Amino acid sequence: MTSVFSYEEFDLSDVRTYPLASRPSKAKVEDFAKPSRPHASVAEILRGLPRVLAAADFIAVVDAIARAAREGRGIVWGLGAHVVKVGLGPVLIDLMERGLVSAIATNGAAVIHDFEIAWSGATSEDVDAALGPGQFGLAEETGRLVNGAINDGVAAGLGLGQAVGGFLLRSQPAFGRYSVLAAAARLRVPVTVHVAIGTDITHMHPAASGEALGAGSLRDFRYFVSNVARLAGGVYLNCGSAVVLPEVFLKAVALARNRGIGLDGLTTVNLDFIRGYRPTTNVVTRPTAGIGRGYSLVGHHELMIPWLAAAIIAACDDGGTPATSTAGA
Repeated sequence: MTSVFSYEEFDLSDVRTYPLASRPSKAKVEDFAKPSRPHASVAEILRGLPRVLAAADFIAVVDAIARAAREGRGIVWGLGAHVVKVGLGPVLIDLMERGLVSAIATNGAAVIHDFEIAWSGATSEDVDAALGPGQFGLAEETGRLVNGAINDGVAAGLGLGQAVGGFLLRSQPAFGRYSVLAAAARLRVPVTVHVAIGTDITHMHPAASGEALGAGSLRDFRYFVSNVARLAGGVYLNCGSAVVLPEVFLKAVALARNRGIGLDGLTTVNLDFIRGYRPTTNVVTRPTAGIGRGYSLVGHHELMIPWLAAAIIAACDDGGTPATSTAGA
């Protein structure tokens, strides 16, 4: 039978204590934030961040990208469609022009948004309003021209990213200067597109070819594996893809390791407004176990990516890192 306890106060008279100064502590005043002065530079603001938790991770990511750039290592950006849709093309294009993008991996929806932005200066239809009348996803130019570019490009031996990027660069649409794919084609930055059949509105159009989509996406996957295999000491960022790109990245890492290619010093980053299972597991933890470091940065892309880009540029221009450079202090 279980014993019945009584109301008895615990005796604290012999509790052992220790001097506060002898205890290792995780929060220290030397790591605290520093107030920002008016008109402070990006580098000064970065140096004023506290060196704790998410701020410390942000600084570490900027440091890793700046170091990779200085050492000529790879910096591969994985972009979900939302990143393009919320207007971050000019920021990404600027990073490409500065040599801070070695390659881009994306999905079919991002290609659609990028095409529509370049062609008409607008994208992202109202799904609720269009679905009822049966008009969702059926913009004529998007279906005909994107599929046409894919079909022709894949037939010529290109991947999906090369096909659409090259088409946009040659076509010079009215808003082409905002196109990430056209800029990548101009700057010869490889773009790989990883599609899941049936997920993109272009697949709803009669011009869609399963043969071209499958062959082009598989070709792009193999290009992507080659890009990932060059990431020793480099950085891979997954920005806004919850399933497709984390899965593709993990398979690329697996193939590189199967060939005996080391990825020592790899830094991976997942940047999104939530922490999902696949990005956390397949980008942040598994690929870097024992060889590198993974980080999760939580926040909205329209805020975090411009801030990250500005921090990277400041770190590279300073010739140091936000943690160590003293320029402008």
